[in-house]
Amino acid sequence: MSFTLRQIRYFVAAAESGQVSQAAISLNVSQSAITTAIKGLEELLEVRLFDRHSSGVTLTYDGNQFLHHARSIAAAVDEAMRVPSRAHDKVTGQIRLAVSYTVAGYFLPAYLARFQRNFPNVHVAMVEADRVELEEGLVSGAFDLAVMLTSNLVNQEDIAYDTLLRSRRRLWLASDHPFTKRSSVSLQDVAQEPYVMLTVDEASNTAQRYWNRTPYRPKVIFRTFSVESVRSMVANGMGVSILSDMVYRPWSLEGRRIEVMGLTDAVPTMDVGLAWKRQAPRSTAVEAFCEFLHLAVGSVDQRAGA
Repeated sequence: MSFTLRQIRYFVAAAESGQVSQAAISLNVSQSAITTAIKGLEELLEVRLFDRHSSGVTLTYDGNQFLHHARSIAAAVDEAMRVPSRAHDKVTGQIRLAVSYTVAGYFLPAYLARFQRNFPNVHVAMVEADRVELEEGLVSGAFDLAVMLTSNLVNQEDIAYDTLLRSRRRLWLASDHPFTKRSSVSLQDVAQEPYVMLTVDEASNTAQRYWNRTPYRPKVIFRTFSVESVRSMVANGMGVSILSDMVYRPWSLEGRRIEVMGLTDAVPTMDVGLAWKRQAPRSTAVEAFCEFLHLAVGSVDQRAGA
């Protein structure tokens, strides 16, 4: 069994965009090239990676599992092609790293493990903090660096940042929800449904901002700090929710399916990135960590400056 790096990249693009046509545009290839690559992977793996529907494609359980491996493969190849010039074993020191809850649970662990394997003489002292504590710690010097939801960052005067990843937000709903038979859904439609509101990492504040741009409001039946609670309630048909692809998994803990749909209204992405005190000097260890994450993730934006 063998597959090509091109197949991996085409599969990841389709998974992240949710549409073969959009993946083809972003990679500047034909739709048939994407379709053929995915079909070839499915034949090699002997599983169905996507469910096809009128509005695009969604990952199956097997597809979601394979996506994690595919991203790691693509990132590892990128790293190999862009190896930093410094000798890894000569980089020493400590990084006082602050992370937000969502980053700690759904983004950082795999990258951090790879960094520590590549830089064995750098000790990362990691602390979980909410946004306020995180920003205050960066400004006071208690933290050298943070990996956080940069889309939530308030103090942009004292704190610089780079965005590494933009994760789109989509509608989560039970597999038998009537919306799954529709070609499009709007916030007006969602406002008619019972809604499960996530509150962790200021998710409810973000939701309020984009809902406030419309005359509609979600019919909130439950507020929770737990992504797994949202996942379970949605999967069991108790309500719907709008959350980012980064925290999406197609199955609840009870083994019930969760579907996702794009929305016709503009909903902001959830952005993950690096943050540090503006103009503060950065150690060799911190520079190595930042460079590693940029290479491993493939950063989408650099907004901050030193």
